Amino acid sequence: MGAMRKITAILPADLLASAQSYTGEGVTETLRIALERLSRETFYSRMRELRGKVVLAADLDDLRRDRQFDDSGNVV
Repeated sequence: MGAMRKITAILPADLLASAQSYTGEGVTETLRIALERLSRETFYSRMRELRGKVVLAADLDDLRRDRQFDDSGNVV
């Protein structure tokens, strides 16, 4: 994790209590979880926008050459 910032935030008490109840954590960790989820959702949204627009020319057999498989096809 990079640099840290101390902030003051005015939040609805019932919203914060509900979020803390959900996470089972304190205020700082609850806010960290919420911000991380928001950041991931933004990333996933951008990735969905790219769906079908990026061509991957990967050959699965080529990618698997350095792996060994058991009789069931699982990586050993």
